[in-house]
Amino acid sequence: MVEKKDGQRKVLVGISGGVDSAVALALLKTAGYATEAVFLRLTADNKKTAKALSDAKKICKILGVTLHIKDARTLFRQKIIGYFVNEYAKGNTPNPCIFCNENVKFKLLLEIAKELKINLVATGHYARIKKIKNGKKLNYKLFPGIDSKKDQSYFLYRLKQRQLSRIFFPLGDYEKETVRNLAEDFNLPVFKKSDSQDVCFMHNGGLEDFLKKKTNLKRGVIIDTKGKILGEHHGLALYTIGQRKGVEIGGSGPYFVVGKKMKKNLLVVTNDLQDLALFRSLVKLKQVSWIGDCPKLPLEISVRTRYRNFLEYATIKTEKNKKKYWLEFKNPQRAISPGQSAVFYTKNREVLGGGIIK
Repeated sequence: MVEKKDGQRKVLVGISGGVDSAVALALLKTAGYATEAVFLRLTADNKKTAKALSDAKKICKILGVTLHIKDARTLFRQKIIGYFVNEYAKGNTPNPCIFCNENVKFKLLLEIAKELKINLVATGHYARIKKIKNGKKLNYKLFPGIDSKKDQSYFLYRLKQRQLSRIFFPLGDYEKETVRNLAEDFNLPVFKKSDSQDVCFMHNGGLEDFLKKKTNLKRGVIIDTKGKILGEHHGLALYTIGQRKGVEIGGSGPYFVVGKKMKKNLLVVTNDLQDLALFRSLVKLKQVSWIGDCPKLPLEISVRTRYRNFLEYATIKTEKNKKKYWLEFKNPQRAISPGQSAVFYTKNREVLGGGIIK
């Protein structure tokens, strides 16, 4: 819950025109914080962007809050869309929201807040930050939001102590249904607005059409795990590990993607759900990021390898120089996808950090 303030304290709230950020803004305003808002323009102008900005303006007018508009389209195109396209071209399956939070959203929010002489920023993410005193030092720990269906801690694991010390997540202690009810109570016009389900920069046609426009797709051969030719694929970027839909092979299907041989432009599939090629017990990681100090390793943890996946038990290990990390799972994991993030949780669900699956 947002604690009421006896004296005003300034907070800059990032709003998107949706119900979550609108309620986060309203809660802080009602609690007595001196609030201002900022709308980040990230994607090309279209009806969806225009509607989002219009809603953001209405929300701020109703709440009596100053709205700043920041054009971040060039940065977003370079850092996020460029990263997304390049990763798919390499055969990986990236998660752009994670890198956007690290390299665009929170980076810009904190920079804009500094320019406005505001120390704190807030968003509508469903996550919680707890301050833990360790002697004279304050540690900031990240935890999931209480609404397990909406929890977004997975997307925030690359934030650092210095960032968490300046961030509010007002919705972390709320269920989504309660947030919608609050939006109606605050007379915000977005209380029935549907949640965004797609990648924000894909407006028409979905992933396949987007990649067809942005990457050089080359048709190639589909083989099974024994090397038998089964058919033709439409470009390796269009497929991800574990995928079934879109693997167009007749006969004794369905077939599942188990690998991609990029140099030879081969897609490897199997029609056996128990095929060992679908499973991994050891997973290498790159770009490992810790919210606090790196804990003593090896360490038993729980890991989420995709946003909607269940938590699985694993041990994270490293070499002495900590330049290489890997996970050893208690049970073999199906359809581990390079490019996705493996996020580390403790027994009490604290987010320790995470890394990119190699």
